[in-house]
Amino acid sequence: MGGPVGRSSTPGERTRSRVRRSDRAGGPGRNASSHEREGEGPGGAVGDGAGAPGTGPRARKGSGAGGGQGSAQGRRGGGGARGGSSRRAPKSPKRRVLRWSASVLAVLILGTGGAGCLYYEHLNDNIKKEDLTLGDKEMADHKANAAGQTPINILLIGSDARDSKANQKLGGAKETFGAPPLADVQMLLHISADRSNLSVVSMPRDTMLKMPKCTAPDGEVFPASKGDVQTNESLGRGGPGCTVATWYELTGIRIDHFMMIDFAGVVSMADAVGGVPVCVDANIHSRGADGKGSGLKLEKGTTYVKGEQALQWLRTRYGFEDNTDLGRAKAQHQYMNSMVRELRKGTKLTDPAKLMNLAEAATDALTVDKGLDTVKKLYDLAEEFKKVPTKRITMSTMPNVYGTGVNNGRVYPKAGDAEQLFRMVREDVPLDGKGSKRKKPVEEAKDASAPVAEIAVAVRNATATDGQGPASGRAREVADQLKVAGFARTTVDANDVTGAARTTVLFPSAELEGDAQAVAKALGVPISQVKKSTDVSGISLAVGADWREDGTYPVSKGTEKTPESAGALKGDDEKACMKVNPNYTW
Repeated sequence: MGGPVGRSSTPGERTRSRVRRSDRAGGPGRNASSHEREGEGPGGAVGDGAGAPGTGPRARKGSGAGGGQGSAQGRRGGGGARGGSSRRAPKSPKRRVLRWSASVLAVLILGTGGAGCLYYEHLNDNIKKEDLTLGDKEMADHKANAAGQTPINILLIGSDARDSKANQKLGGAKETFGAPPLADVQMLLHISADRSNLSVVSMPRDTMLKMPKCTAPDGEVFPASKGDVQTNESLGRGGPGCTVATWYELTGIRIDHFMMIDFAGVVSMADAVGGVPVCVDANIHSRGADGKGSGLKLEKGTTYVKGEQALQWLRTRYGFEDNTDLGRAKAQHQYMNSMVRELRKGTKLTDPAKLMNLAEAATDALTVDKGLDTVKKLYDLAEEFKKVPTKRITMSTMPNVYGTGVNNGRVYPKAGDAEQLFRMVREDVPLDGKGSKRKKPVEEAKDASAPVAEIAVAVRNATATDGQGPASGRAREVADQLKVAGFARTTVDANDVTGAARTTVLFPSAELEGDAQAVAKALGVPISQVKKSTDVSGISLAVGADWREDGTYPVSKGTEKTPESAGALKGDDEKACMKVNPNYTW
């Protein structure tokens, strides 16, 4: 089917979207209505935030931005320097524009990029800012790896706000106009500490969980929920900072940044980027007899979508697989991976006019935390994205089960599997099952400048299980690894062979915590397995049942597996194709 519906407006008609807090409505009633917020039915767009519609460049006197009107495609001639065409930018700025625009895309959709300063202040003014977290709990600091590197976690939030004419037209559902926004799309992007891989975890909007206490920037207090609440309600409890706090409450994963975008922002970005190929295994028309659906209509096979058609794809629930958020999340993952591959081909980054439209649309579409409030900060983050190869990007969905009774159709984290996925992200374990591209832990420790020769460590064999005795020689072999790493005062405790499921480093007091962490880093043991204990008088390393084999600690070799229930999709999978629900074909 065809491309996007054209959108045009004058600069004076453009309305900057904001998260509205004047009419917050709580309670279970919002859950019921949220299912009817897809314009015709279910709500949600990938990346929908309290952002401006972004239907034309915001020309400012002396900014160098043109006064063009119309859709993103119609803006190609309006972004040039004063009195000249956008295609006649000076050589050096032109190259910087090219690289900078790519960097903005990297931030938004996991692409590649560089830097630039084209009408820098104007673009900075486009970016909307909110508090990172509105919760009471202070998020734990990252634990550095043996090379001193730390991961980066960014929460992507899609708002279904109908707070502007553009968003109301695109979102439909007139009964929700002016209502508190819902965070109908939530995706956590995790860039590994060594920048070798990137993991994405989507949380279905119908996930039921406990809400933390949140205090809005205007001082309004939203008390912690007494029972389970649908996760997408978090956005209406003061803004995106409460969505961040809710994620931390459930997963224990530190969130460094968030990015939020709304319906109109998605359309303007999709227009500026250009077509992205998506695939369906049958003709699809997301419009049932009851009127529910996004309106998406495509023929079987691969189609390049952009603009409003891209928004329809990202919002479609009725028509994919079992007509639930799980199918929609898969479609969003397919779109994001496909866009990354298209952008990294470089074919879309050769037209300066398109790039200027893209820069305008990207900054205008975003609401971010105050740690990402300038083009320079976005660029710096994009540089980190750029280091990750496409084949090491893994998309996944939080393992889940459906509720019953009054919560029929709602989603709950799947016991065991969900926590395993969250733990792998917390501990920086790649979801693609591959090891990190770095030196072995012992080699890293040898290069470290920290004085380890004076750290006394007692190593014991705790590999015994209910069905197996201790693996022979494990304490001695690990002690030798530590000595090679420079821990000269390492000894073997042969008296205690009490079994332990996981390898653990114990320390008795706060002053020895840093030394205990140094031991863990030298061996590649996750920092989360370094624990304070009154049962030891010095640093004690228990080699657990998870390390019965010779060699480096298993996690550092990437042997932990992502649960199958997470539905992992690799970034370089060009054969991915959405299964169409038979009731929505034509």
